[in-house]
Amino acid sequence: MEKAKKLTQSEIDGVQYRRAKLWQIILVACNAFIGMAVYSLIGLASYTASIGFGISTAAVGVILTWTRILDGVTDPLIAFVYDKVNTRFGKIRILIVIGFLIEALGLMFMFNWGAGKGLGMIAFVLSYIVYVIGYTIANITALTINPLISNDPKQRPTVGVWSTALNYLLPMTLSIILNVVLLPRFGGTYNGEFLAAACKLCLAVAAIGVVLVCIGVSEYDKPENFKGLSKEKSNLKMKDMFEIVKKNRPLQCYIISNVSDKIAQQTTSQAVIVTMLNGILIGNMGLATMLAVIGMLPSLVFAFFGAKYAGKFGSQKTIVTWSKIALVISVVMWIFFIAIDPKKIATGGVIMIAYVVLTLLKNGANMCVTTAGTSFMSDIIDFEQDRSGRYVPAAITGVYNFIDKIVTSFSALIATGSVALIGYTTTMPQPGDAATPQIFWLTTGLVFGLPILGWICTLIAMKFCHLSKEDMVEVQKRIAARKAEVEA
Repeated sequence: MEKAKKLTQSEIDGVQYRRAKLWQIILVACNAFIGMAVYSLIGLASYTASIGFGISTAAVGVILTWTRILDGVTDPLIAFVYDKVNTRFGKIRILIVIGFLIEALGLMFMFNWGAGKGLGMIAFVLSYIVYVIGYTIANITALTINPLISNDPKQRPTVGVWSTALNYLLPMTLSIILNVVLLPRFGGTYNGEFLAAACKLCLAVAAIGVVLVCIGVSEYDKPENFKGLSKEKSNLKMKDMFEIVKKNRPLQCYIISNVSDKIAQQTTSQAVIVTMLNGILIGNMGLATMLAVIGMLPSLVFAFFGAKYAGKFGSQKTIVTWSKIALVISVVMWIFFIAIDPKKIATGGVIMIAYVVLTLLKNGANMCVTTAGTSFMSDIIDFEQDRSGRYVPAAITGVYNFIDKIVTSFSALIATGSVALIGYTTTMPQPGDAATPQIFWLTTGLVFGLPILGWICTLIAMKFCHLSKEDMVEVQKRIAARKAEVEA
């Protein structure tokens, strides 16, 4: 009887849905404190490798590339750990705490205990591997929370939108604190003392996130909520992972859709591409960066609008609709850059306003796609439970993350390789370089053309995906009926 009180009846389809309270959704979204605080810190890993462990710049690049690949490999492996942990206290809280403690141990050694001791490359690599293992445990576990706390199609996008908003706002806030407040206290340079202080600050923020997430998920982190749709319990096997990829069509489509968008996004965000766009074509690095930030903040409003849209029309349709809008806006922006002298953006007036408006609209459409993608992953997890009878959220997120990280690890190579093709073989583009036709077409081709290709891939992939809002209603009905049979 008590369990029934926690469920809310849908007004549309008659399915008995789980619904989380708003405070639970917000606390669960504070997982951004864990992931983004560490993300902000690990961006400084090249500095501690050089300053604290005496590793050359070239070697640092190789190490970070290979450890990112290792990070991808460990993601699906954590699914086996997730499957085996099943205590009377559940598994989410235990695994998040364990993962955080392991990654904190690796980071403290990397930035504090081992830095400046002359320990060299091996010590740095080992500490980085420890960090990767802990981060993977905490991150993969956290990604399984959203489908657990709600399966209501109206509420699921709202769960995702809070996570999306915090994932954007927290790194921006930490960047200001680290570079504007903390850095000047240590002489304005990335020295060992600053790096040690940054590590302690970021881990403190992450620890707060761990506590808040554990409180938010406590009502749902119970053994009965992780059961499959059969009485027999079998441990996850490697062949099950291959079967998921082979037979889960929505997952296949989502991988093509999201990874193609993400590699475009990560390539265009590489420092060398940003420098060519803002420092060379527009000609004012500071102003262009400020305009980009101004365009980003209002786009968070789009995230809430996108969540409402996804709640009404379903996650898949939202991805398709807003991908089309983003594609059209990118085509318009590309034509806009061809038609004008981009340097006039930095002089103010109508051209600058037009650029800001277009950037705002493009970022907003992107935000809607991202928000819908978060809830769509929850739909995919439920689809797999309906298809196979097994509740394996960590396996699905682990497989996706593995492919995502392997593919997107080539984003830096795409950026630097493209720059080398136009003559930057021994030096890198610098603000103030001449805006040659080669730079113009390479930069705009990557900044606008690559995302256009990504959205085309999304639209093609979603043509073969059948997981609409109506489909999800039927999925939830079948899951509810089979669970009732098992409980009976």
